[in-house]
Amino acid sequence: MAGVSYDEVRRTVESLTPSEQLRLVAELAERLSKRVDAPKGRSLLELRGLGKEVWAGLDPDEYIRQERSSWDG
Repeated sequence: MAGVSYDEVRRTVESLTPSEQLRLVAELAERLSKRVDAPKGRSLLELRGLGKEVWAGLDPDEYIRQERSSWDG
């Protein structure tokens, strides 16, 4: 509808019957809902590095040894 003003479209829509207006609204809503970006899901990768300061300076092998020894009671 290049070159058609909002007011012209509104007047045209007002000339439609109520059922035609409802049909138009439904079609526009469906079309717009497809264009709206759905919220993006979160990625597990966003957690990368979170809490790294807690583990800073710890030797991973020593940590694992200590954890495994605690299993024996």
